[in-house]
Amino acid sequence: MREITRREFLRVLALGLGAVSAGPVLEACTRAPRAVPIPESATSTPETLAQPASEPAQPQPPTEPAEPSATPASTPDLAVARGGDDPALLVERALAALGGMSRFVPPGATVLVKPNICVSYHTYEYAATTNPWVVAALVRLALEAGASHVRVLDYPFGGSPNEAYARSGIREQVEAAGGTMVAVSGMQFLPTDIPQGLDLRSAEIHEQALQSDILIDVPIAKNHGLAVLTLGMKNLMGLILDRQAIHRNVGQRLADLTSRIRPTLTVIDAVRILSANGPTGGNLDDVRKLDTIIASPDIVAADAYASTLFGLQPSDLAYVNAGAAMGLGRSDLASLRIEEIAVGG
Repeated sequence: MREITRREFLRVLALGLGAVSAGPVLEACTRAPRAVPIPESATSTPETLAQPASEPAQPQPPTEPAEPSATPASTPDLAVARGGDDPALLVERALAALGGMSRFVPPGATVLVKPNICVSYHTYEYAATTNPWVVAALVRLALEAGASHVRVLDYPFGGSPNEAYARSGIREQVEAAGGTMVAVSGMQFLPTDIPQGLDLRSAEIHEQALQSDILIDVPIAKNHGLAVLTLGMKNLMGLILDRQAIHRNVGQRLADLTSRIRPTLTVIDAVRILSANGPTGGNLDDVRKLDTIIASPDIVAADAYASTLFGLQPSDLAYVNAGAAMGLGRSDLASLRIEEIAVGG
């Protein structure tokens, strides 16, 4: 039998026992065990051993302390600007308190502004039609916010639209501000369902009210023989063809109509108010100059507040009661955050 060498014996042993089992044997067969220096990490704490080996950390520049984030002031539910003799400034200040027109009009939006231009035989001084500078300010602010187009319309019951637009002074101011007056005709009203209506279930509504991205409702605050007051919800009647249908149950039906064409923003013109003989007026003795603008995204709240300008309570208006009951807005003034702004001296 051939005598195997020591190297061959170790190879056979390694193949039979495996590398792990052979490790101690190989170490024992070593003639002169070599001293292995103990690394410094062997004396380190467990926390140090848990860290992977890496290059020494480079010094980092000091981090500036983060400034505390400011908590934005709560936006009011309704803003009231009063004073001075500049209607446009009143509009600007009221909307600024609500967060600015850009809160309501995104870039590229199409905007419909709905003033009250109900008759063609009175100028704005008689407080039957919305103040033209209030309307123009809304047009300008909407365009500055990035609106692609701003249209203005109403469907008068006294005279033609074009005559009423001119006599009220609204056409001149709107066009100067960059807006477009819509020449209204009966063919532009579309049969429309009112799914949430409790009494009024359908109406012929102007196409612009249905197709525009944003609706800004800008009534003048005035007395009304049937509805008590014309305010935001009542002003929407100028967007339907058959107004007589509303008169049969005016409170509920105005709320029903509002549920279908809810304005994004309501701005009530109380620069001058008509305190009696509305809605057409005709006597300057019935006009009171208040130099006031009321603005809110909540049409019910805007109407509720405006009722107090006439010495009334919100509950005196059937459409305010109906609108609140339908969840279209809030009429409890005590529950609203209202910001009042004094403008001018």
